[in-house]
Amino acid sequence: MKKWLTGISLAAVSSMIVISGCGNPANNASPSPSTPAASAAATAAPKSAEPVTITLNGWGSSPEETALFQQVLKDFQAKHPNITVKFDVIADQYMDVIKTRLVGGEGADVFFLDAFEAPGLIAKNVLEPLDGYVKPEFDVADFEAPLLNAFKGKDGKSYGFPKDTSTLALFYNKKDFAEAGITKVPTTWEELQDAAKKLTKADGGKVSRFGFGAAPELARQMFMIQAAGGKVSDDNGNAAYSSPEALKGLQPVVDMHLKDKSAGEPKDLGAGWGGEMFGQHKASMVIEGNWAIPYLQSTFKDLDFATAELPTTFGKKATMAYTVAYVMNKSSKHKQEAYELISYLTGKEGMKTWTSKGLALPARKSVAKELGFDKDPLRAALVAGNSYSIPWQAKETLPIIMNNFNNQFISAYQGKVTLEEALKKAQDTANKEIAASK
Repeated sequence: MKKWLTGISLAAVSSMIVISGCGNPANNASPSPSTPAASAAATAAPKSAEPVTITLNGWGSSPEETALFQQVLKDFQAKHPNITVKFDVIADQYMDVIKTRLVGGEGADVFFLDAFEAPGLIAKNVLEPLDGYVKPEFDVADFEAPLLNAFKGKDGKSYGFPKDTSTLALFYNKKDFAEAGITKVPTTWEELQDAAKKLTKADGGKVSRFGFGAAPELARQMFMIQAAGGKVSDDNGNAAYSSPEALKGLQPVVDMHLKDKSAGEPKDLGAGWGGEMFGQHKASMVIEGNWAIPYLQSTFKDLDFATAELPTTFGKKATMAYTVAYVMNKSSKHKQEAYELISYLTGKEGMKTWTSKGLALPARKSVAKELGFDKDPLRAALVAGNSYSIPWQAKETLPIIMNNFNNQFISAYQGKVTLEEALKKAQDTANKEIAASK
């Protein structure tokens, strides 16, 4: 998995976890209606006492997360003794397997879906809209709006509810700041640029520590484009990042590397990702998500660091949000039971248990507050960013758009071509591939 999902998926676990209920499971319960009106009626109807087995697909987690997840499923089972949940872990090529199973009529009743993939799957009409199942006590308004909207279709319906999230925050080395005489955490991009120059260490022209560790990829730079008024894609799903606005947004990132010599990517100094670069003291500041906190605390125990909300860009607050939802297979034969599982896992009680240790952050405002994450010294900045975050998502064509951006932007970052040339080539190539795929 990508590093922005490290906190959600760190390692593969056993290929099957079965949460068994009382009595013998059976698959002969009557399926719930699929239309919103009928679904609402079914929601209001008494729960069936018939034993039912529903399947849940997801990816693996760290041992600590696995234990939390098993606990949530056991709690659900105790409240719904007629429902047995069979959790099938897909360790590799997750979305390829999900799509293949859906096409073959073998899809799970419920499965994890990253916001990145949501528009494409919603457009294929393979997901069940959930609005008709929702009861007032579920409190949809409690979800952070950007996260909830990430799983809405063009029809305005909700096709999933977010299980957890992380935004991006500025991680900074407190000792380095003190040594450089920096007494104020950067609150604007200009202040960050200035601090990065002061924090950079070089000997004979060779940098041993960058002031800022950058990630030159679209998943981390999209907020810079949008803060400057640019777009990643247009309304037709075509790449749209070769614009004056996008150029304006990304030029400061490139300039810090090529002109100021105060920023570099992890591999410049032999690190694998931003968290490692920061922990190894090869960068004094990095922009990372919640997943970096347990990693840094367990791997670099003596590191004295803090976090802050991302500096404003062009006078605007902006950050990314990486979120995953539980969604229902439209072909599920046990829709009511599937929704009972979704509503518990994304409800206040289930989400509280799942996010209780801070390995993932709640998608609900009330849960973040109840667990104290909104006041947590390291996580408060991440929680604060939820309300104005930009989900890592665009149109169904985002995979093509992303790949071409990443292929070309790195050339501009390394000074091989101008940023304008890189963005134009990336956009032109992406749009040719998009046209060919239609």
